[in-house]
Amino acid sequence: MTQSADTPTLQDLLKFKVVLFDLDGVLTPTATLHQQAWATMFQAFLAERGERAYTDQDYFDYLDGRRRDEAIQALLESRGISLPYDRADAGLDGDDNPTDNTITGLGLRKNRDFLDLLKRGMDPYPGSLQLLHAMKDHNESHSSDAVQMGVVSSSKNTPRVLESAGLTDYFPHVVDGTIAEEKKLKGKPAPDTYVYGAELFGLTPADAVVVEDATSGVAAGCAGEFGYVLGVNRGAGKDALLKAGADAVVDDLGELV
Repeated sequence: MTQSADTPTLQDLLKFKVVLFDLDGVLTPTATLHQQAWATMFQAFLAERGERAYTDQDYFDYLDGRRRDEAIQALLESRGISLPYDRADAGLDGDDNPTDNTITGLGLRKNRDFLDLLKRGMDPYPGSLQLLHAMKDHNESHSSDAVQMGVVSSSKNTPRVLESAGLTDYFPHVVDGTIAEEKKLKGKPAPDTYVYGAELFGLTPADAVVVEDATSGVAAGCAGEFGYVLGVNRGAGKDALLKAGADAVVDDLGELV
């Protein structure tokens, strides 16, 4: 991949056979809900243990774009904290639950808070919806050169979020945290989930575009040698996304249309 100072356009995406979108922070503003849920959980947990307080930067440094358990592990390591993975690992009987001080328990606690926030409803970013409409219009008028669209997200809530945002019908193939776990795919920044996403369309990474707002996701696209990696700056920073390997960065996907 060669980074360019040129402003990306829709035509840059249409050169490829499939565009693989991250979900949170790319298509929907669920990243904001995730930030709130992570903050609520970690602020309380770290305060109870007398550890260094959780900050907004922690989200971008350790949590953004990662699989839930890997994200929790990364942040705990930043504080020198070691926890058992689940109740079985802790030598406890019964099912995992949000009150457990385990990696799984913290994940359930955070997910409970996230789902409570999601109940209020979720609309896609207007610019992202504009791009999806433009790609759909292109595909309907250029069926022989149609560019397929998929979603690759570390979130296990991906189907629920897509349905809430009214986006399900745009994406014939979706790779989420549940599928990654079932297929034993490494999470971002490893390229495994994106490579699997391309394979679902019968394509190689060279035929595919990755669209990401997280440095870990951009790094995954770069590591997988995808044809084009587009960064969306929702807070990670343009320089950080370019440093991670993005070919170009926009503040909003509507800029491409």
